[in-house]
Amino acid sequence: MPHMMDDFPLRMSTLYDQAVRLYPRSEIVSVESDGSVFRTDYGTVDGRIRRLAAALESELGVPYGGAVGTFAWNNLRHHELYWATANSGRICHTLNIRLFPEQLTYIVNHGEDQVIFVDPDLVDLIAQVADTFDTVRAFVVMGDSAQGFDLPNAIAYEDLISRVDPMSEWPDVGEGDPLMYCYTSGTTGNSKGVAYTHRSTYLHTISNLANLPISASDNVLPVVPMFHASAWGFTFMATVRGAKITLPGPDLSPQGLVNLFESESVTISAGVPTVWIGVQEYLAKHPEADVSSIRSFVCGGSAVPRAMIDWYHQNRDITVIHAWGMTETNPVATLSLLKPEMQSWAWEDQLDVLETQGTPVPGLEIKIVDEAGNSLPHDGEAFGELLIRGPWVAAEYYNDPRTAASFQDGWLRTGDVCKITPEGYVKITDRAKDVIKSGGEWISSLDLENELMAHPDVVEATVVGVNHEKWQERPVAFVVARQGREVTESQLIEHLRPRVAKWWLPDRVIFIDEIPKTGTGKFDKKVVRERYMNVLTSD
Repeated sequence: MPHMMDDFPLRMSTLYDQAVRLYPRSEIVSVESDGSVFRTDYGTVDGRIRRLAAALESELGVPYGGAVGTFAWNNLRHHELYWATANSGRICHTLNIRLFPEQLTYIVNHGEDQVIFVDPDLVDLIAQVADTFDTVRAFVVMGDSAQGFDLPNAIAYEDLISRVDPMSEWPDVGEGDPLMYCYTSGTTGNSKGVAYTHRSTYLHTISNLANLPISASDNVLPVVPMFHASAWGFTFMATVRGAKITLPGPDLSPQGLVNLFESESVTISAGVPTVWIGVQEYLAKHPEADVSSIRSFVCGGSAVPRAMIDWYHQNRDITVIHAWGMTETNPVATLSLLKPEMQSWAWEDQLDVLETQGTPVPGLEIKIVDEAGNSLPHDGEAFGELLIRGPWVAAEYYNDPRTAASFQDGWLRTGDVCKITPEGYVKITDRAKDVIKSGGEWISSLDLENELMAHPDVVEATVVGVNHEKWQERPVAFVVARQGREVTESQLIEHLRPRVAKWWLPDRVIFIDEIPKTGTGKFDKKVVRERYMNVLTSD
């Protein structure tokens, strides 16, 4: 067989160089740690990225393939680190700023980070555990000065990049080499590391741009943090398309976000449901707020409430795109978009589709299996564990013996229980660990949560299974009432009664001020379950 095509490596610097060449005047707006707003463009930032790449090598001594930790918000310098490490063959290891100290120590040491870049307002958090890092030789404070910060071998970011000439040529990076370490936000045990490669990130970027209509005319604001799962790839995708990028910094309050939407004319944003629930609350109280530039919110990380999708469509003409993925899938794997024949459907029928997790991004394969591993039909009725494979799905955890439990025969076992419709849409009914088994029958906590959050007086709700003397487990709902509203347990049970099976009705509805969240903004059911496990059995 003749050699038909060039084996050109899929490296991120190829996409980067084209974007800078074609769109040098595309704007980047960054909210800094002190709240100030900094404006620049792709062409100017290219020089800074090239100097940073040179400094990693000559000033900090990070070798090719060495890991560079980041402890930062979504801002310009973090954006520069993404590209300087990728283009020069270093590994960007994003550290979740909401981890417990012992978790942070574990992943820094496990990833063998050699230097850590930290935002000025986050220095105190990292300083508490700086002496527990085995391989870190220096800290770079992401600002103009490193004076007054209690960190060993600290240097200011701007001083660092001012010392060197820009790197003129990128090295020949191998497409199979890692460019980023992302660690799972698992709630039990140590986080598991996933190495994103140049090839996987290149393919993830291009394939997702085939689904997400991002163009050079857009303004993309990623609320999803750059310190976890590479901001769902939006930093890479926006750059490749030459879009304006707005980086919100530390103020992720609903008011702060809406102000940026207005002042910068943002068109696309992405974040977890709790973010958009908060923005919805703010917009409902401030009808004068002008977010007419927004075309769509991409929403994932946990199930998106149907009522929220409906509210944004009806009240603000904003499309909420339900997405699903995992750290292990680089991370976006499915998106819920209407097919052409669905455009003429009644809105309620369209909602039935839009509330699903969607169809696989081109290039990925999915299936569902029963407990014995047998494939199940995609008929919208059978449900089982979701398995996925493809060119940007991880094949293993980085240096971790837990690999065998999740990666089998080329497939990733997601731990999500779902149905797949004949049209190919994934509808996740629960995490396998969150499905409630009551007297041998399965109850979907996600479906109950969705119905509860459809009530006008409910802002957040989560449902967990707790101990029961007769049925082993029964559902209990935990609800945050909308501010200024009054709603009772009996009213919510009556709201659920015509919507779910009788035996699904929660045994209790408990009102709380706030639902515990994980470091990535998801409802932390583990904390709720542990706190209330015996609420039905205790005296």
